[in-house]
Amino acid sequence: MEPTGVPSTSSDPVEGRSDSDRRNQAGEKRKPLRQYQPLTLTPPGPRRPDWLRARIPSGKEYQETKAILRTLDLHTVCESANCPNIGDCFSRHTATFLILGNVCTRACPFCDIRSGKPLPVDPDEPARVADAARRLGLHYIVVTSVNRDELSDGGSEHFAQTIRAIHEAIPSAKVEVLIPDFLGDEAALRTVLEARPEVLNHNLETVKRLYKRVRPAGKYDRSLELLHRVASHSPAIPAKSGIMVGIGETVEEVEELLRDVHAQGVSMVTLGQYLPPSKSHLPLERYVTPDEFAHYREYGLALGIRQVASGPLVRSSYHAEEQAGETVFIP
Repeated sequence: MEPTGVPSTSSDPVEGRSDSDRRNQAGEKRKPLRQYQPLTLTPPGPRRPDWLRARIPSGKEYQETKAILRTLDLHTVCESANCPNIGDCFSRHTATFLILGNVCTRACPFCDIRSGKPLPVDPDEPARVADAARRLGLHYIVVTSVNRDELSDGGSEHFAQTIRAIHEAIPSAKVEVLIPDFLGDEAALRTVLEARPEVLNHNLETVKRLYKRVRPAGKYDRSLELLHRVASHSPAIPAKSGIMVGIGETVEEVEELLRDVHAQGVSMVTLGQYLPPSKSHLPLERYVTPDEFAHYREYGLALGIRQVASGPLVRSSYHAEEQAGETVFIP
């Protein structure tokens, strides 16, 4: 899933549209997050550097994208996680679909997606995602989900149904899925792989030392094992992963992570700046400079990783089609 974003200043409703009952039922209350103290004695000031300026959401195409999503009662990680790139993506009729509802069974302190008790899985959702992709004119579709740890398969069959529905609706389409760890269930991963997505993404999110702080319900080694299984079980499907920086990691730890994912057969990596969605979330430790992002890109490419997208506003699904192409995407 896409984890980082900026605080929302407006619900930005589409004129004449009211949320469905399912939307109003889900996620009205957020589990309280524990308070995290900064790791550094001098955290960055409130003013963002110039290289972190994102496009303000506006325009006809932006509204058209929102209207299609609301008409089909679909969630996107762009909205649910308050992604800073939503203005750019929606204005290009691009969105990252968030399936399996809008309520996560985990409460990661960096993420703005609601946590709590999810609604039952919507069996019609895969068809609606495919319909939305067709209406938006998409030929490269990114699908992610909340964690659904209460489901016996973690939601893997729903992923598979969504992949197949998109391929059926748009035969020329390529599908990238950004999946949770499925609690290490190899059968669940195989279910997704057998649906033949064009790219399988699973984000590590952070370096090994910070896992308990950043991903308390995740395990670094478990995520590495998932990525290894993708490369070993389905070598024709590229494995992809991503992290956010600026939360207390060191340059040496990021380099170690890049070596770790390369050793698992990962061929695409994304690195972007963490931006706290609110003061209740994991605090920002520092703004990473463009020069440091450039270093990570060069380091990863030198290791042999085929694609490394590294920049302040990079997210795992932002310009994902370019990331999956033959030319390395430079943000």
